[in-house]
Amino acid sequence: MTDKIRDKATDEMFKAILTLKNVDECYLFFEDLCTVKEIKSISQRFAVAKMLSEKRVYSEIVEKTGASTATISRVNRSLAYGNDGYAMVFDRMEQER
Repeated sequence: MTDKIRDKATDEMFKAILTLKNVDECYLFFEDLCTVKEIKSISQRFAVAKMLSEKRVYSEIVEKTGASTATISRVNRSLAYGNDGYAMVFDRMEQER
């Protein structure tokens, strides 16, 4: 866990997110919390991470997601050197399928 972002306000926001019960509730909450552009950027990074974890090549990721190679590189660094949050979520999503 990173101390760079951890504080009371962030803890409260994450606790609020954990109360959401379904995708529709997520849409309602995140549309109030974030701009459309912010939601699209986050979802794009998530899609990039998924494709990178599936060993897709940059050119395919650019074509399918519209992400820049700089964004893909940043996400790739997170996958390689981050906190393994993406891997944790991808594993859990796979188990639910």
